[in-house]
Amino acid sequence: MRRRAYLLIQNKIASGELKAGTLISEAALAKELGSSRTPIREAAGQLLAEGLLELSPGGGIIVTQLTRQAIRDLYELREALEVFAVGRVAQDGIRSPDRERLNHILGETQTLVKELKSSGEAELNMQQMKRFTLSDLSFHTLLIRLAANARILKVVNETRLMIRIFAIRRKGHKREDLDRIHRHHKEIFQAVLEQDVERSRRLLAEHIQASARERLDEFDMWERENQLAGLDTIEPFRV
Repeated sequence: MRRRAYLLIQNKIASGELKAGTLISEAALAKELGSSRTPIREAAGQLLAEGLLELSPGGGIIVTQLTRQAIRDLYELREALEVFAVGRVAQDGIRSPDRERLNHILGETQTLVKELKSSGEAELNMQQMKRFTLSDLSFHTLLIRLAANARILKVVNETRLMIRIFAIRRKGHKREDLDRIHRHHKEIFQAVLEQDVERSRRLLAEHIQASARERLDEFDMWERENQLAGLDTIEPFRV
């Protein structure tokens, strides 16, 4: 029951149903789960430790608030772990079935590029973005799995979940975004196949750093828009 409560809250956060700053209602969640408040309280404690929830000034528990430093910290952690993992994979080499799986994942992104080009649309729609997100996650997750370190995989998965929760982007990727990401993935894959450890590590680090800059730029734009919206609500000075 505690595990079900944990997944219930986590899924509500990941889907955006529980947004940043939302107060967690033990009573409502317990009713939905069909349990007492105890599993909800225990699950919330675990999510507090993992950083998805935080204590509010009023004493309740809320979904973690978005901060610029939090985004930076998460990307730095992700870079450190993923770069280590890809170096190990490049050093050890990968088997033919795993090469085929990575090739298939790369093909998914290329398919989305073709769909966008043929449709004439400027950016991916919601359904296409879901497919892209799954493809992107699969590429990075498979590389980490091949490093055979379960702890790294667990931490990176949690980190990526928090990054997704902190996502500000509301629109789909444009064609140039897809082309860039596909090119990065292809170059990383090629370096791994050639067992070029240093190049694999460098390319993946650059790829994650580019993603971090994009997310931080989105945050800065979101913050400016919020500040302007706040100014619009201020009463004009009257003499």
